[in-house]
Amino acid sequence: MSLTMHEVWYDSPLGPLHLRANEQGLCRLAFTGDHTSPRHTDIPILQQAIDELTDYFAGKRQHFTLPLSLHGTTFQKSVWHILLTIPYGQTRSYGAIANALGKPGAARAVGMANHCNPVAIIVPCHRVIGSTGALTGYGGGLEKKMYLLRLEGISLTGTTESSL
Repeated sequence: MSLTMHEVWYDSPLGPLHLRANEQGLCRLAFTGDHTSPRHTDIPILQQAIDELTDYFAGKRQHFTLPLSLHGTTFQKSVWHILLTIPYGQTRSYGAIANALGKPGAARAVGMANHCNPVAIIVPCHRVIGSTGALTGYGGGLEKKMYLLRLEGISLTGTTESSL
């Protein structure tokens, strides 16, 4: 069964976000793209994503409710599921997520699963930090990660904003 894909561009405080969805849910949120997709949509899932992102960036939303259509390996999906349980305004280390999965030596694999997260922000991979509390990699760039963490009221002890 082939699913029809729909896309829209959303102008966020972090710059344009490319959103893609099928009938099952949002399947992609990317910080980069070609800027050729429409900026308005009549697709309910994409409109819900825009509305929820707008509320999030305005500080009015702490949890996303839109349906997701995530595709990845079984391990990636298990990591993304745990990311969805990290409360707004809190962080977890890669090692803590590996431990929660029952795979204490898999912190690097957790990092790779984070890197492959197809819907950043919605599945909050920005809430994952190094074991020392340091700000670590983010597909959208460390400046965007710091912005999202500050938006949620998180300050990191292992890094300084001047190091960005």
